[in-house]
Amino acid sequence: MEEVTKANGTMAGTQIIYETYCCLVITCLQILHIRKQQATKSSAVPRRNVLSTMLSTSTVLLLGPKQITLAETTGGAFREYIDTFDGYTFLYPKSWIQVRGAGADIFFRDPFVLDENMSVEISSPSSSKYISVEDLGPPEKAAEKVLKQYLTEFMSTRLGVRRESNILSASSKVADDGRLYYEVEVNIKSYASNNELAVMPQDRVQSLEWDRRYLSVLGVENKRLYELRLQTPEQVFMQEEDDLRRVMDSFRVIKTE
Repeated sequence: MEEVTKANGTMAGTQIIYETYCCLVITCLQILHIRKQQATKSSAVPRRNVLSTMLSTSTVLLLGPKQITLAETTGGAFREYIDTFDGYTFLYPKSWIQVRGAGADIFFRDPFVLDENMSVEISSPSSSKYISVEDLGPPEKAAEKVLKQYLTEFMSTRLGVRRESNILSASSKVADDGRLYYEVEVNIKSYASNNELAVMPQDRVQSLEWDRRYLSVLGVENKRLYELRLQTPEQVFMQEEDDLRRVMDSFRVIKTE
């Protein structure tokens, strides 16, 4: 009976925490809705600050067998995400939100610029036996594989869609954990026509749909290949390059038990 009482008390406490968190989220959404008419990139910064201030507490989440830690870092602009179950960690902007069911191991995005997001992809433990990131070849070869994977994922069945892509950089580094990482940057542009079925060629003019920068960091641990992915519109990248590079620099793979 005593154990049941304790269990009920724990459940009640959890419910209170959950309801408090929901109230905070609803309040944030109400504030953001009031300022919806100012939804431009320049006004996104103060809105992010409002959201970040109200949700700036450190959080620990227990999701099944995973122990996930979200901890605010010095300076207040980033949080640290640590996945001790799958074996990786990184910083992410404090205002970004997690999206579940996105297909990646973890996925965060900017709530105001939906084309700006980040994720972590991990190779299957049963089908991969990586020893080092050098198993991919030199950085330039790895960059070709990264770009090919992006283009495959973005393959479109629409008529008149054309993609232009370039590898901007491919490099390697030894981080402070002593591990070797590859860093890859690519640009992909998508063009399409709104009138592809037109008879006359001059009526099938293609225009730019989107222009994005893709940043990848590759590392190997636990015989698995890890890839941190960042996606952002090119015009946003120019404004937030320092923050995005800090996210890239923070990515580490860690040994699991």
